[in-house]
Parts: sequence; structure tokens; C-alpha cells
Amino acid sequence: MPVEKCKGTRDLSPQEMGRFRAIEGVFRDACLKWGYREVRTPTLEYLHLFTSAGTLTPARLGKVYSFLDWDGWSGERVVLRPDVTIPIARYCIETGTGNGPARLFYVANVFSFEETGTETREKWQCGAELVDAASTTADIELVVMALDVLKQLGLSDIELRLSHAGLIRALLASRFYRDGLSGEEQSRLFDRILDGDSQTLTSAKPEFARLVTPFLSLRGKSSGFLKNVAATLGRDLPEIDAPLTELTGLTELLDSLGVKYEIDIASGRGFEYYTGLIFHLSACGEVVAGGGRYDALIPLLGGKEKPACGFALYMDRLMGLIEPSGLVAPAPVRVIVHAESPAVLKDVFKLLDSLHHVGYAAGIHLGGKEPSDVKWRVDVNDTAPRFVVKQPGKRASSEARTVKEVLASLKTA
Repeated sequence: MPVEKCKGTRDLSPQEMGRFRAIEGVFRDACLKWGYREVRTPTLEYLHLFTSAGTLTPARLGKVYSFLDWDGWSGERVVLRPDVTIPIARYCIETGTGNGPARLFYVANVFSFEETGTETREKWQCGAELVDAASTTADIELVVMALDVLKQLGLSDIELRLSHAGLIRALLASRFYRDGLSGEEQSRLFDRILDGDSQTLTSAKPEFARLVTPFLSLRGKSSGFLKNVAATLGRDLPEIDAPLTELTGLTELLDSLGVKYEIDIASGRGFEYYTGLIFHLSACGEVVAGGGRYDALIPLLGGKEKPACGFALYMDRLMGLIEPSGLVAPAPVRVIVHAESPAVLKDVFKLLDSLHHVGYAAGIHLGGKEPSDVKWRVDVNDTAPRFVVKQPGKRASSEARTVKEVLASLKTA
């Protein structure tokens, strides 16, 4: 019986890797132009990094791959990273980010257990993190940058959805909901909401449900919508005033830039350590990116007060939506070199080095059928003519005495 790959994993074919590299290339170029620098964190991290002060919800912690590091130095429980932002926060604490904003980006895989084995357990992300930047301008920078990358990838009908983690926390802390709830119970309810159970807010208290249900179900596409919400609910829920004002300011800036969006307060799923703006980007009806502000994360992990925000592109989803043609440079012309005998290998490798230097993709024919995409064939002979240049499938050929003449023949053709 043949050996199979592990359930819940996938192989990436050459065609899929072409899409992967196209996304990575566009993203990396955009990050460098915006002044971001690349980092890479370990695949293995200590489990307590993700349990520190509730950095992941219980539901997500229940899906991590964890094991005891018996043969390592610690004997502690380690995990295959389920998230990249948290390790980058750890990196910033350990290395320091200096004074002023630190712009960092990454390309990394994350792991999450899935019981059926039919969904992918290893996923790839491209992400950017902006650390030690508290302004609304920083949030807008990331939104615009993410939109720019998706547009460069050739995606159309991109939808931007906005929420604010502070609004959900404020609702839980309101006088309608906090009575009889400890801080721990509020945190547990917040986790349930971010795991997708938005009905948690309205199921326990009828009076609160009547007030908040319309708020959670409404969708708006302008800063004016939020101002109307503030006027309607502000008197009964003064706790939402600060986060609502912040979100309104963000949407006004987006309005001035001509960026279209939809406000959806209950769309914060999967962003448990976020404290401010939360945004999702969709294309062709599928969520392909998400991010927001997480000012409390670095202090929760034991670092200094450093506000931060970031976003991630979900590469596995994007790979099925893009067409890599036009996103990357055309593949180099391919040349195959035939050696008549081992005696000519010195000239063969000299020729290959020269071909590579001027931009050809060249290799030695090692037997079997030639690849279908070969444009030129060069025979290297023991006797004169030393080199013969031809196109596969055609009779015409040209002779050359030196490597320089081979290159000139290819250039002329």
C-alpha cells in the first residue's frame, strides 16, 4: 500500500506554487515600498505564549497541536504556532523595537486541528504588523495597504467590512449586562462572541436584547450611519460612546479617501486579542484578509505599553482566485544542453554558467524525453563543430566554435 500524505495537509503543485509565489511577490514588494522589513518567527513556540492572559479563546486553544518537549531543553509544552501576530509581539518584547513605529512583515504557516481531516490543517499567511503606532492614521495605512495588494493581484469586487472590538466589550460592560457578571464571566462571553456566537449578547437579558439586537443586525456604509447609531443608543448605552467615536473617525477618513466599506459590528470573529478597529476583506464572496488594532497584546505578554495593529492575507484562499500571469516576470527562455561524452563536460558547464549569467534557464539533458517548454537545444560535441544550436522539431541549425558564438547565435535568433 503506498504511503499517503497526512490527512488535513496538501501538496502544492508547480502550478500552485506559481500562484503562491505571485501572491508572495506582490505582497513583499508592497511591504518594502511602504517601509516594512521582513521577519520570521519559529514554527514551534511555548504553549503559555498563547494562553497568557487570554490571548486566544478556549475554542481556538482546543485546536492547537501541542506536545511536551521531552528531548528539548525545557521539558515544557510547545505548540505548532496557531497564530503569527502573537509570536511577533513576543519577538518585539525580546528584541525591542526602539523609539517610534516598527513596520514588520512576514510570510508564514499556521496550524489548527480539524477533526474530519477534510479541511486544511496547515494554512499560509502573508502579514504586516505596525508596532508602537497609536494613531488612526496607522489603522488607515494598513487598510489601504491591504486593499492595494489585493488590487495588484487583479481581484475585483473587493468588499471591506468594519467592526470595533471596543464596542462589543462596551456592550458587555454596560449597566444592562454587567449586573451579576464577574470580569471573568464577561471575558468568557466575549470569547464566545468572537467564536461566532453573537446571540450570546442577547439571549440572557430580554431588556438588553430589545435594545442591542437592532444595533447588531444593522449594516451601514457611511460615517453618518454611525452618527445615527450614537444618537439613537448613546443615551441608554453611554459605554459605547468612546469606541463608537473612534470608529466614526476612522470611517470619515476612509470616506475622504473614497474607500468603500460596510459597517458590521458583529463581525469580529477570530480576533480575540483585538481592542479597536477590526476589518475583513472579501473577494468573490470569500474572506481573503483580515486585521485590526491590538493595543493590549504586548502588555498582556509582559512587555511595555506599545499600541499595535496589523493584517494578514489568507494565501490558501487567494491562490484559488488569482491568475498569476502578468503578476510575475515572464519565465526565462529554456535551453537544454546535450553532452556527447564526459570529455566535453568542462565546456558544457562553462556554457551553462554563461547562459545563466545572461538570463536563460538552462540545464543538462540527462536522458528521457525533453521538457515540452524547451526553446533551444545546444549539442556539445567531441569533434568539430564544437557547438550546434537548434530548435526542437526544426531542421535548421547553426554551428559555433566558442561559448561566445553560441550566445550570439541565440541572441540573433
